[in-house]
Amino acid sequence: MIEKRDIIDYMEREEYRPQTAPELFENMKVTVASAEFDEILAELEATGQIIETRYGRFGLPHRMNLAVGRLQGNKAGFAFLLVPRPDTDVFISADKLNSAMHGDLVIARLLPGKPNSKKREGEVIHVLDRARTTIVGRLEKTGRQHGFIIPDNKRISRDFYVDASDFNNAKDGDKVVAEITAWAHQRRAPEAKITEILGAEGAPGVDILSAIKRYDLPTEFPPEVIQVAQKVPQDVNPNQIKGRLDLRDLPTITIDGEDARDLDDAISLARRSDGGYTLGVHIADVGNYVTAGSILDIEALKRGTSVYFPDRVLPMIPPELSNGICSLHPGVDRLTLSVLMDINTEGVVTDYKIRETVIHSDARFSYKEANQFLEQKQDSTKYRNFGDMLQVAKELAAKLGSRRKHRGSINFDFPEAKITVDPQTGRPIDIQPRSRTVADNIIEEFMLLANETVAEHCFWLEIPFIYRVHDEPSADKMQELGEFLQNFNIYLKGSGNGDIHPKSLQEALAKADILPEEQLINTVILRSMKRAEYSEICGGHFGLAAKYYTHFTSPIRRYPDLFIHRVLKMLMHQNDRLTEKQIDQLKPLAIEAAAQSTSCERKADEAERDIDDLMKVEYMAGNIGNVYKGLISGVVNSGFFVELPNTIEGFVHLSSLHDDYYRLEREKYQLIGEQTGRTLRIGDEIKIRVYDVSYDERQIEFRIVK
Repeated sequence: MIEKRDIIDYMEREEYRPQTAPELFENMKVTVASAEFDEILAELEATGQIIETRYGRFGLPHRMNLAVGRLQGNKAGFAFLLVPRPDTDVFISADKLNSAMHGDLVIARLLPGKPNSKKREGEVIHVLDRARTTIVGRLEKTGRQHGFIIPDNKRISRDFYVDASDFNNAKDGDKVVAEITAWAHQRRAPEAKITEILGAEGAPGVDILSAIKRYDLPTEFPPEVIQVAQKVPQDVNPNQIKGRLDLRDLPTITIDGEDARDLDDAISLARRSDGGYTLGVHIADVGNYVTAGSILDIEALKRGTSVYFPDRVLPMIPPELSNGICSLHPGVDRLTLSVLMDINTEGVVTDYKIRETVIHSDARFSYKEANQFLEQKQDSTKYRNFGDMLQVAKELAAKLGSRRKHRGSINFDFPEAKITVDPQTGRPIDIQPRSRTVADNIIEEFMLLANETVAEHCFWLEIPFIYRVHDEPSADKMQELGEFLQNFNIYLKGSGNGDIHPKSLQEALAKADILPEEQLINTVILRSMKRAEYSEICGGHFGLAAKYYTHFTSPIRRYPDLFIHRVLKMLMHQNDRLTEKQIDQLKPLAIEAAAQSTSCERKADEAERDIDDLMKVEYMAGNIGNVYKGLISGVVNSGFFVELPNTIEGFVHLSSLHDDYYRLEREKYQLIGEQTGRTLRIGDEIKIRVYDVSYDERQIEFRIVK
């Protein structure tokens, strides 16, 4: 048996020189058939992990002056090649893209760098995988014979030519979906034909639908998937309970958002006689209904995650499951996987067990309800029955949070927008900051603890698994961050030598908490860190200062959690052991699921941000002319950003200021008037009027009010 990793490790050897497939087969003493070995090589080449030269020899990209990665386009025409850690990204100028576009997986040849420059530049030589087969945008007819589609995605800087025969009855200005029929070649524009008309630009709901289509997010489940989901019984039957730990008499509650319909998690909690706690975290046993390899499972892996917008949810599994039999509604029996933890008075887990269980949730609390009781001591039958549990939960969560803080876990406090949408028109009618409550903290701390407990349990069993990994930030980024923070008299320990600990960042955030520039500092610190991802390798979680971490608590809306549940259920039925055959089967599945889930999560995050921005633009379009007070949140050469108390951010162009000429003092994060000496500095309060909005650019323009 040979695995892809074995081939890569062999090619990593210092003495390795590119070899043909037969030479590799012979020199590696491969025991599989040559045809199977060739298949593995082809799979590695298709993903850019290895390269085949024009002479039929194989090698690793980084040893052949090549780089492989996804392109991140810029509206100015150039792009960056995002390469796997630890390499730095590669700049690709517009004339070196050679038909490649934003999101494509490509191979680039590295070009000679300029002296003393850390920036790498390259040229695309081959597209391994196109990110899209369709394009979403606005049709602009340039005559009777042809037109162009202007992409909604501003990272795609090329317009698409459409022949009149391919208009498909679309009108000038319509938002459309079009199939890409030809890629750009030298000076020729890429070509497309219209397949779907979304509606006139600006019509209610069209912009949101366009955004969903642009990210290629599925809005409907295939009929065959719905058919299977509708056949799943909506009640737990006695046969399903056999062999499970019966916790139906254990007082159990859920705490979720007011409008949540897919309830993944429930909790039970009691104080022990020694002053410690017994905490139960009970998670919906989605794997009982979405079995490995089934049509439901294939669709769930394809989606990777549920996507949440202000006016709708695109679920990972059909609503019959996500809102029905899998959801932990009160007053009904539900199948669950439970982590039952004994915790001492210091908040340390001293013992635990992970079991297949059945629960009967006694009550559902919203975060608002639970917080009202804990903070305002409101009285009702609902609270009297569970008031003690909520008080003990508050106490335990505080201890767990204190322990996380002590070890260096980083907490960012960004105001999150709560966007209220008119259900009739789909338009935003109110936007306010969503405040975190004590109840939010309770659930967050309990879920984090369950995730860490499950991750460490499976790590020591040395089985195929999916971890949630957050790598340490790069030394260069930390050095830059340290220099930035010195402007605010904040010293970042370890930034000079690259030996950074999360506690250093935690301390910097605490010092920024009292400064008017707090929001800027939080943003810069966050951007200096790497993004978390899913991996089959346990690499720790830097942001949480955790050695072992996974996602176990949300299998209704995240695929890695569902995969992990399956592994845990196999372990429970086999005395915490897997056979060699099971391990061999699970390894490639874990790798595939981790990569797919990371990709889907990032696409969902981008789509959610984009539609939130669109909603904010649409909301402020109805407030043009209104005056607000806000804080300067950023300064650039062309102007400055102002954030309003409702989280909405707009831009003031310097060209709109007539009292002076302003220049940017970058190191002081301020603009200064050349004649008046007036300063416009990050953190300053300022009064503005809403002047204009741009739906395409997702931008709001403000003007200063004197």
